[in-house]
Amino acid sequence: MEEKKTFDKNSIIGFALIGLILIGVMYMNPNEDVVPEQDNTEQVETNSSTNPVSTSNRTPETSPQKGIASNLQDSVNSELAKRDYGAFAYSALQDFAKDDAVTTIENEVIKLEISNKGGEIVEAKMKQFDTYKGDPVYLIKDGNADFNIEFETNDGRVINTRDLYFEPNLTTENGNQVLTMRAKVSDLEFLEFYYGLESEDYMMNFGIRSQGLNSVISSDQANLSWEVKVLRKAKSISYENRYTKIVYLYEDGKDDYTGQGDEAIEEDESIDWIAFKQHFFTSILLTDTPFQKGKMTSRNLVQDEQIDTLYTKNFLAEVPLKLNNGEFSESLNWYHGPSDFDVLSSYERKLDEIVPLGWGLFGWINRYVFIPFFGFLSSNLPSYGLAIIVMTIVVRIVLSPITYKSYVSQAKMKVLKPEINEINEKFKDNAMKKQQETMKLYSKTGVSPLAGCIPALLQIPVFYALFQFFPSAFDLRQKGFLWADDLSSYDVIFEWDAYIPLVSWAYGNHVSLFPILASIAIFFYTQMTAGQNMQQASQPGMPNMKVIMYFAPLVMLVFFNNYASGLSLYYFISNLITIGIMLVIKHVIIDDKKILAKIEEKKKKPKKKKGKIGQKFQQIMEQAAEQQKKKQEDKK
Repeated sequence: MEEKKTFDKNSIIGFALIGLILIGVMYMNPNEDVVPEQDNTEQVETNSSTNPVSTSNRTPETSPQKGIASNLQDSVNSELAKRDYGAFAYSALQDFAKDDAVTTIENEVIKLEISNKGGEIVEAKMKQFDTYKGDPVYLIKDGNADFNIEFETNDGRVINTRDLYFEPNLTTENGNQVLTMRAKVSDLEFLEFYYGLESEDYMMNFGIRSQGLNSVISSDQANLSWEVKVLRKAKSISYENRYTKIVYLYEDGKDDYTGQGDEAIEEDESIDWIAFKQHFFTSILLTDTPFQKGKMTSRNLVQDEQIDTLYTKNFLAEVPLKLNNGEFSESLNWYHGPSDFDVLSSYERKLDEIVPLGWGLFGWINRYVFIPFFGFLSSNLPSYGLAIIVMTIVVRIVLSPITYKSYVSQAKMKVLKPEINEINEKFKDNAMKKQQETMKLYSKTGVSPLAGCIPALLQIPVFYALFQFFPSAFDLRQKGFLWADDLSSYDVIFEWDAYIPLVSWAYGNHVSLFPILASIAIFFYTQMTAGQNMQQASQPGMPNMKVIMYFAPLVMLVFFNNYASGLSLYYFISNLITIGIMLVIKHVIIDDKKILAKIEEKKKKPKKKKGKIGQKFQQIMEQAAEQQKKKQEDKK
């Protein structure tokens, strides 16, 4: 607690009065003998045995002294309480003023402990979930959280609620638990925190109100601060930390979040709610009347993953509270529970924005396609792993027409390869002329080198949406499949404790099998596509397929070693199915001789007049050729 004055005038007067009382007591008892404790005890025992009345005769002599001492002690305590707590000294002198006293409210899904000191939640336990070690999931525990309201009083003090003592009163209303915590100025003047917990609900009603404090509080605004050091709950602290951030809703529906740097600060106005989001759990403070503004600060606490394993990030939210005629009147809610899309969306307050499904089209695909479809599969299949496999098969079948078009384009390029090689050899010393002749060939045969890229681009929204979906799917948490004991985390077939420079940083201290299988599948897939498009590598602007063939599997192997095994399982199955579809297209559907015949037939047809875009492109190519020719002549 902060104080602007160490001793005020009232304190000095109080101590002076106490001194006078002590002098008076000494003056009234100048000849009292001091008897050793052993002798006094013996004397009492003797009197008790020989003259039973003597003991009772002593009572009137000692009672006034005890009363004076008791009154003196009460006066001292009262003055000390006033010095430390100001107007709230009344609460500090009551029996409930204990630092370790807590009151528990709970239902079927959550257990909360609220402390008399500060009136705040000091423990929040999830009843139905465990950590990766098998311990209960705690969002608040062992002093990792702090909730405080700061305001000024008329005597110039700065009061912090974290330092005050609150009187608990637990009742039941309509089967729901209600706890009021009151920091009192008197029996009729107090600051109250209201906690209301309904059955089987993670959302709790929370209110801040006061009575009779308009004569105590001097300011028209108070400052609320909420701070939490996030406890680690997953095997991979780096993976968990990637999805740990502050998310908030502001200005009637906009949402934003803090970044992943060592320190990230965001400030906005009209705040509807603030969420301290972990990977699969979250704490949210919601208000019925938007906070005027808010400042959200996130600090990364993981500097060395081999050492810092207890906490991931430190979150701090600071918002002002406007007082109404010197009184508190805030209606809020507090959520402590899972970051489950279905659970959060059920509250109809846009809390599902906390789940990172991707922006724009990607989020739309997840929200309205993959989440409902996966929910249907997982509820009707015996395993979440099987649900992933079936979902992957369906996605690949739906996208198979796009795969077919892409492969047909690649087959056409393969048929044209001899002619393209001939052009390359003929104009090997003139890059511009080589490019012009190649484009003429494409135009003449109706083949486009971009025709194979466009279908691939159409698949990107689906692939990216699934990339966001699997790490965010709460249903996959601690659900096993084959050798993977948790589809929301990495699977392990081998691990070690020693830190290996670069290897441990980039790859980790374990080997996951699903990423290895996915890498092998990607290697064979890229080898098949590279075989179709290898001739494009010599074309200006075309990607080097040999590099892609080895780079893509390597990225999968390293990058996904610490990712959710459910995501790696999806990519493994997806690439296997794609390879199968391409083999069927190649050996059953597509005939290279028929494709060549169609190309030759296309060459014989009269050339269609180009559209405006084609004519413009032709002009640009001709101008570029003239400039290139002029430069070569100037060099000569």
